[in-house]
Amino acid sequence: MRIGRNPVRWHIVLLTLWTAVWFVVAERHSAISWHYLRTGQQLLFGQASGGGLALYANHPDLQIGPVSFLVAGLFAPFPLDVGEKLADAFMSGLGLYMLVLIGRAAADHNRGTGLNHKRLQQRVLIAGAAFIPMWVEVSVRFAHLDDVLALFFTTLAVRALVRGQATATGVFLALAIDSKPWAVGFLPLLLALPRPVRLRSAAWAFGLVAVAWLPFYLTHLDTLQAARFTIPNQPASSLRWFGVNDPATPSWDRPAQMALGIALGAVAVRRDRWPAVVFLAADARILLDPSVYTYYNASVLLGTLIWDSIGQRRLVPWVSWIALISLYGSALVIPSDATRGLIRMAFCVGAAAYVLFWPQRAPRGGRGRRARRADDPGAEDPAQGWAAQARH
Repeated sequence: MRIGRNPVRWHIVLLTLWTAVWFVVAERHSAISWHYLRTGQQLLFGQASGGGLALYANHPDLQIGPVSFLVAGLFAPFPLDVGEKLADAFMSGLGLYMLVLIGRAAADHNRGTGLNHKRLQQRVLIAGAAFIPMWVEVSVRFAHLDDVLALFFTTLAVRALVRGQATATGVFLALAIDSKPWAVGFLPLLLALPRPVRLRSAAWAFGLVAVAWLPFYLTHLDTLQAARFTIPNQPASSLRWFGVNDPATPSWDRPAQMALGIALGAVAVRRDRWPAVVFLAADARILLDPSVYTYYNASVLLGTLIWDSIGQRRLVPWVSWIALISLYGSALVIPSDATRGLIRMAFCVGAAAYVLFWPQRAPRGGRGRRARRADDPGAEDPAQGWAAQARH
C-alpha cells in the first residue's frame, strides 16, 4: 500500500492509532503547564511588563529556553482553547515523526551488517508502543513544549550524526539546549563524530547556544539567579535514598545532574555505545532530580527507544518496557513514596550499568556505518561526507 510515492509502513500506522488512543485519554485533562509557555512568549515579545531581555531575571521560575517561547508564539494568534488544542496536536505529531526518524537512523547505522528490516520495524513498533504513553504525557497532558522541542531536536541530531552531517549535528544540539537547558547532557553526541569535524560541530553548537542565551545574561546580570531556582524535594525522589533530605533543590544538584549525564555519555562513546548517550543523560537527570513528575519519563523513554532501535539488535526491546513499567507503572500502582524512590534509583543505576558494560554482540560485516561502503558501494558513506566537510 502506498500514499503517493511513499509506501505505508504498517508499524507506523499502528503507532499512529496507539497515539490517537492515548491522545483521547490525555486530552480530557490536558495542557496543565501551557500557561507557562503562553506567559513566557508574551513576556519575551514585550506584551507584558518585566519581559524582553529581562525575562529570566524577573521570572526565574520560567526554566524554559527562548526557542520554546518563539515556537509557542506560533499558537498565540488563536483563542486560548484553540491554541492549546493545536499545540497538543502539533507536539503529538512530532512524536510520531521522531519514531520515523529513529527507524531510519537505525537502518542507516546498521546498513551492511545483515540487518533484517522487518525485524527492525517490529522492534521500533514494540519500543514505540512503550514510548508513546510517555510522549503523550509530556506533549498533551502537561503540554511542556520546551521538553518536547529539546527531545525533538536531539532526535534530529541523532539522525544527522548517523548520516554524517557534522554541522547539522551541532546545530540541532544547540537548538535542543536553546529549548530546554537540561539538554546540555546530550552534548557527548559530539564525541561520536570523527576528529576532523568534531571541533567545527562543537563550535556551531556552543556558538548558537551563546547567541540564544548571552543577550539575557549580558544585559541583566540578575539572570544568573535563574540557575539557582529551586523546587521542592519530593518524598518519592531518589535523592532521599542518597540521604538528601533538604526541603528544596540543593545548590549542587543541577550541576551534578549535568556533570553526571555528560560523564556517562562520554564513557558510552568511549566504549563505542554512543546510542546510549541520550538515555544516560536522561537517566542522570531523573536519578538526581528532586521532583518526580511523570512527564520527566519521556526523555528516558526516548533514550531507551534510541538504544533499543540503534544500539542493540534484539527483537524485543525490553529496556524500553522495563523503563515504562518501573517509572510510570510504579507511579500508578505503588502508594509508598519511599518504595517508588527506591525503584527509580534501582532502575537508573541498573539500566546505566547494563547499557555501558553488558557484552554486546558485533553485527555481521562490522560496525554499522564503517561497513556500509564495503557492502553497498552505491550507498552514501557518512565517513566520506565527514571527510568532505573537513576539507571545506
